[in-house]
Amino acid sequence: MRAAAPSLRRAGGGVIVNMSSLAGLTAYAGVGAYAASKWGLRGLTKVAALELAPDRVRVCSVHPGAVRTRMTAGFGDAYTTGQPVPRLGEPEEVARMVLFIVTEATFSTGCEFIVDGGILAGAPAALTSDS
Repeated sequence: MRAAAPSLRRAGGGVIVNMSSLAGLTAYAGVGAYAASKWGLRGLTKVAALELAPDRVRVCSVHPGAVRTRMTAGFGDAYTTGQPVPRLGEPEEVARMVLFIVTEATFSTGCEFIVDGGILAGAPAALTSDS
């Protein structure tokens, strides 16, 4: 952001999209340093959004869940069991979210955009008349 902001200001505006993670929105045991960096990026995004708004620069963050990459190569189907969309996301789905933020979400700044297959919505449960 430090490198991009001066050019975007001179250009009369633009968009910065920070890539975070679900770990920037909820806790996961065993990844303290990673989660702290993602929560920090979330806060930094909001501060930058406020500071750059007068220069017509929007700043948002994207929080992907498990996406099919080298990092998730060892994740099996069990990893997404209980997730409303029971599969890993695809990199192209995250890219389309970034494109949406840049081209369509023109009234959004300081916002978190989630691409997680519904995992933060909660565990799916079938509601029946027996419930």
